[in-house]
Amino acid sequence: MSAAPNALRTGLSIRTSAAGMAHRLWRVWLHLRFRLVQRGRHDALVVEEVAGLPILVLPGVFNPKLFWTGEFLAQLLDERLVPPGAAVLDLGTGTGVGALAACRWAGRVVAVDINPAAQRCSRINVLLNGMEDRVEVRGGDLFEPVAGERFDVVLLNPPYHPGRPRDALDQAFRAVDLAERFAGGLAAHLRPAGYALVLLSSVGDDLGFLDAFRTAGLVAEPVAEQRRVGELLTVYRVAPGASPRC
Repeated sequence: MSAAPNALRTGLSIRTSAAGMAHRLWRVWLHLRFRLVQRGRHDALVVEEVAGLPILVLPGVFNPKLFWTGEFLAQLLDERLVPPGAAVLDLGTGTGVGALAACRWAGRVVAVDINPAAQRCSRINVLLNGMEDRVEVRGGDLFEPVAGERFDVVLLNPPYHPGRPRDALDQAFRAVDLAERFAGGLAAHLRPAGYALVLLSSVGDDLGFLDAFRTAGLVAEPVAEQRRVGELLTVYRVAPGASPRC
């Protein structure tokens, strides 16, 4: 046997091991950062500034500043991704930061969350930012509160880990069959030429979401990335495309 295949396998093994080590170090750093610096801002009443917006975070609500994802999506939104006057649906709105950021261009925004604390929190932030004339907050699971309605843009910064949440706050981190349920219901809630903007992380079930999109006949195209040590955040533009896979 030639030495070349063995060398190739060795190189791949080294790169895989290095990537695994980088990921483990990243998780350790995040844990230490949280315990030493951020713990007082987690599951507590605090005010953050996110994408230029004052955001009140209530206990039991995911803080979009601490784990970057909510802030990344909010900062990314502009008139290119949210056409002026668009109807926008923000699923799993949490503090409402995505809905409020989109409201700068949208004509109407519906913000949905299953967590009652998040519903209260987002309603407060809508009032705090003076956007109550364009942002409506509803309670419920995924598309249930908007049955029969269609939107130009759907925002989703999902829980990244599959599984049953341990409590209300954990609903921001875990969900059951979310990828399949979101993918299966998206097309029925999009206007012609509508699309979803979905933020996925390489440390979560990103491949599971992408597979669910393909199975449902949706096309996912990356529109923005943010790379950190051990993690890649990617925002995908998701829209109906190919026929569902058998």
